Amino acid sequence: MTQKYVNEIAYKIVGCAIEVHKTIGPGLLESVYQACLIEELLLAGLEAKSQVYVPILYKGKDLGGLLKLDLLVENLIVVELKAVDVMIPLYKAQLLSYLKLAVKPKGLLINFHCENIVNSMIPMVTEEFANLPKS
Repeated sequence: MTQKYVNEIAYKIVGCAIEVHKTIGPGLLESVYQACLIEELLLAGLEAKSQVYVPILYKGKDLGGLLKLDLLVENLIVVELKAVDVMIPLYKAQLLSYLKLAVKPKGLLINFHCENIVNSMIPMVTEEFANLPKS
């Protein structure tokens, strides 16, 4: 596992999101984009799971799987989907918290209610990513 590999998977995910956005356009419900993106990821040969429960570990105690991730791709990248007019800072904070709790190296915050997926997408990495070899 390397930073390069994780970034290559993220690049494929973004390509799939662009394809979904290009095909069905903005203005639909998040659940529609999630279903379409899962299909596109599977067509691209990527493993994608939706609504993945993550255990909440608090001070060494497992409080159960109370958190659900929108998407987990290749068991590496958390994808948080939005279909909103305005991306608020809270969404970035949520993704960072999800990444830490799930112990994953990278996350993508993708808003489908926009003109350009690439310009509005927010990638985030954690210490898990920083600790991986570059290539």
